[in-house]
Amino acid sequence: MTPAACLRAARRIVVKVGSSLVVDAERKGPAAGWLAGLAQDLSGLRKSGRQVVLVSSGAIALGRNRLGLERNARLDEKQAAAAVGQSLLMQAWEAALAGADLFPAQVLLTRDDTERRRRWLNARATMEALLKLGAVPVVNENDTVATEEIRYGDNDRLAARTAQLVRADLLILLSDVDGLYTADPRRDPHAQHLPLIASLGPEVLAMAGGANTDADVGTGGMATKLEAARIARSAGCATLIVSGLVNRPLAAVAAGARASLITAPGTPMQAYKSWIAGSLEPAGALTVDDGAAGALMDGRSLLASGVRTVEGRFDRGDCVRVTGTDGRSLGVGLAAYAADEMERIRGQHSGEIETLVGYKGPGVAIHRDDLVLNP
Repeated sequence: MTPAACLRAARRIVVKVGSSLVVDAERKGPAAGWLAGLAQDLSGLRKSGRQVVLVSSGAIALGRNRLGLERNARLDEKQAAAAVGQSLLMQAWEAALAGADLFPAQVLLTRDDTERRRRWLNARATMEALLKLGAVPVVNENDTVATEEIRYGDNDRLAARTAQLVRADLLILLSDVDGLYTADPRRDPHAQHLPLIASLGPEVLAMAGGANTDADVGTGGMATKLEAARIARSAGCATLIVSGLVNRPLAAVAAGARASLITAPGTPMQAYKSWIAGSLEPAGALTVDDGAAGALMDGRSLLASGVRTVEGRFDRGDCVRVTGTDGRSLGVGLAAYAADEMERIRGQHSGEIETLVGYKGPGVAIHRDDLVLNP
């Protein structure tokens, strides 16, 4: 598959934009013209039925310029720069996206938000709601509060975790080069471009060069992009490394511009269900009646009305075993409610759940996307 064909086939896309592209190095402000061009690309994707999420660097660089800080500022000064720069970054994206009849929604994450189950569920629900409501989520690390223990470290990894979170099928990393080469093309005139990468073995990882320091704003290099591709690949998400040094970079790829495609085995949903089935220890069990068991086999979600008994102590999002009335294990899934709430809603119709638990939550006990049935 070519990069252009991969872009055409993708339905949910995460686009990562680095500081060196967002910030005009000469004016020390947003690169308004370039951002407007990318916004037109995103609008084209949306009009063709795709969903898009932006992961944007630039807050610290913009805030640092506003505050007159040096690049080697202290951690607390960088966090102060992030606090100032976040509003500047969102103003820039608001202006750019408005010109393409789109609007942004700011999403600030730390590593805890994608590694702790409860926070992961909350973040995923928020992102799904934003996409459903037509917003363009603009994701950045919450640098104002993040400490070293909960940092991603760079927005390439944040982009990969975001792709994993939203179950994207394509991650696009806009870079200062048009893909992966056998050596750094800025230093080696004999470096060969790699348009298609089917695996990320040691020999491929060894080809990554260092960070680009020419723009004096970014922190990521090819090594972090390949690490991001590895994370995305494990979630069934392909990665495109694309040059962002042209106007309308996504339109350029669609027209056949050079880029590197790192393929992924399977699909995001297959990877997600493999994770549920193989990586999580059930914290409890739900016994379901025969009607519910039949509905599950037909590919439907588990409704609360079909739950007979609740066993164990589990929280919302924990893995639970699903069994039939004969004791046979039907599969495992992520509970939409905690054990005490599940006890209250078992056997009840979906319309009664809000009254029973005190808030408007999911209309199911386990959604079919969060359920893995035994073969």
